[in-house]
Amino acid sequence: MPFRKISHDVKLAAVKLHEQNILSLEQILNCVGLSESTFWRMLKLWHETGDVVRHNYGPPGHPRVLTLDDVNYLLRLVNHCPDWFLDELPVLLSDNRFISIHYTTIYRELSCKKLKKIAKERNENKQADFIRRMAQYEPEELGFLDETSKDERTLGRSNGRSLMGTHAVKKQVFIHGHCLSGLGLLTVDGMIAISVIEGSFTIASFKTFIEGDVVSVFITMN
Repeated sequence: MPFRKISHDVKLAAVKLHEQNILSLEQILNCVGLSESTFWRMLKLWHETGDVVRHNYGPPGHPRVLTLDDVNYLLRLVNHCPDWFLDELPVLLSDNRFISIHYTTIYRELSCKKLKKIAKERNENKQADFIRRMAQYEPEELGFLDETSKDERTLGRSNGRSLMGTHAVKKQVFIHGHCLSGLGLLTVDGMIAISVIEGSFTIASFKTFIEGDVVSVFITMN
């Protein structure tokens, strides 16, 4: 018989009809639409608890150790200083909230993430002033310089895969070897000036690139 909800009154009526011998068990089951196993299970519950339905008092499982205020305090701690060590947080909760919990309780809720670093020296007013000054130029008037370098270790990867519980091992080059540095000027038209040298750029080589390549490109464009 498929599951269907039977009202409390119908169950109670079936028990009363059976106890007072008003109807036979077969007639009761036909009238209320119960299976025989459901009826006997319901009758046993009636004799044990005095009711035909089982009541659940309170939430199931272990009672919560942390209240909502405790959780909010914990969130304020990590929002103010995200790089707390895990074993420091239970000490703070014990000292300031008088709660003793294991650090694994916190570990289940607060995941470890790569820390996003924001410059402490950042000044919002100077940022706004820089945006205001740059807004006077057209996109075609702007160029951006960047330097990159490559040596024998550049192609080596720092992450790998292996069976759980084992190390991921691969032989890789540890010496710098032959090093090349590249410097380029990026505009809305793409890379318009590029220079590649052996080793790293110095003040003299950087100045030569600016005067010989960048300035000449802008003179030609104008």
